[in-house]
Formats: sequence, structure tokens, C-alpha cells
Amino acid sequence: MVADAPTILATSGGVVPGARSRWSVGPLTRYAVDLAGVDGRAPRVCFLATACGDQPAVLRDFYDMAQEAGFHGNHLSLFTMPNVADIRAHLLAQDVIWVWGGSVAGLLAMWELHGVGEVMREAWQAGVVLTGVSAGSICWHSGGTTDSFGPDLRPITNGLGLVPYSNGVHYDSEEQRRPLFQQLIADGTLPTGYATDDGVGLLYRGTELAEALTEEPGKAAYLVERDAGGRAVETRLETRLLRG
Repeated sequence: MVADAPTILATSGGVVPGARSRWSVGPLTRYAVDLAGVDGRAPRVCFLATACGDQPAVLRDFYDMAQEAGFHGNHLSLFTMPNVADIRAHLLAQDVIWVWGGSVAGLLAMWELHGVGEVMREAWQAGVVLTGVSAGSICWHSGGTTDSFGPDLRPITNGLGLVPYSNGVHYDSEEQRRPLFQQLIADGTLPTGYATDDGVGLLYRGTELAEALTEEPGKAAYLVERDAGGRAVETRLETRLLRG
């Protein structure tokens, strides 16, 4: 099964504290899986922890979440070598690709090295649902703000560009995120972008935003644009609450 249009759910969430394990699948990730339209079998969900160096503990957490949620979980790791013989065949066989957070600069470098970015575009066009959190949100966009280079945030401008916008994550929880995102759009370093509070996701159908969704009441998404005077203008977007 595939989604009925190229689909991305880019988030600052998607997991919640687990009762029997560290994390459980949150409403945003469950919704991403629902968008794949799988019926009569467990959905195939491939997890990428490239942004945190394919840490074994993170992969273990994923398999705990997948088992609890009833997914057919698998993963693609790139350290110290790819764990599958054919990356393209592996990714195209999925219903959902779920990308974890960490260093988006490191993620993009490793994906470029192994040709993963090109395959992601092919999978997206073929109807595989793409989702992820933090670095796994920024990567689908043209760029955003990142702590990949140190505690002082910097721009990242070499995202995959599947959607032609920039992306601000953790907009309400990390104090540097909002002012830097606005500054980078105002000075033209980044194009018009969408930002998400923690627990919020952006659903793109094709290259356009379809709606903003939240796991937590009161949380929002934002459109940030550069006006004719070279100033950043922020517009709060309504979000639809997903039930757990």
C-alpha cells in the first residue's frame, strides 16, 4: 500500500514516555502510519537513526515501540557500513520511513555519501510516507536551524528540499530557535518557512502544507515570511488535536 499522494509529516514530536519501555509511539507517528493506508497486515515502518550515529540504544528503543504499536519494524543503519545490501530496494519496500533526531548536518552528509537522499525522493514520489522528528523534520525541507555545529545554533541550508520551505523545530522549548529562524528568513538565508512547537507536526501533501497537527492541546505551528521591508512576519496557524 502507498499513500494517495506524496506525503510528509514533519514533526517536533511523535513519541511519548512509555509505560513499559522508554518511549511509546505518539499520536503524530501513529497518524503518519495511518496515512499509508495499510489494511490486513502490519505496516512496514523503517527507522533511521543516522542523525545520532545509529546508536544501538536508540535502535533498541525503536524496536520496543514498534512491537508495542503492532508495526513490522525494521531499520536502515549506515554506521559502520549499511546493514542492507540494497538501500534503494529496502526503502522502496516500506510503507513508512521514520527519521530520528540528532545532528541534521551529520545526517545529510551520511545520506549524501550513500545516496540515501536520492532514494528518499524516489520513495516520497512513490507514495511511501516520510515522517520524523527534529533533524528528521528539517531534512525534508530546504533548511532550518541546527545545533549540529555547537550550542550556538546555526543555519543549515542543504536539506533535501522535497518541500520548498525552511523548517523551525522545537520552536517553543529552545530559546535560540525562534529569533534565529526569523532572522535567517528576514535576511534571505532561508526561504519562507514553517515552524513547530514541541508536539506539533506539519502535514504536506505534495509540496504544499495540508494542515498542522498537535499531540498536545494549545501547541501551534507558525508560518514565517519575509515582507517587502525585509522583516520576518510570523503567523500562528491553527492545529488539529490528535487523540492518543
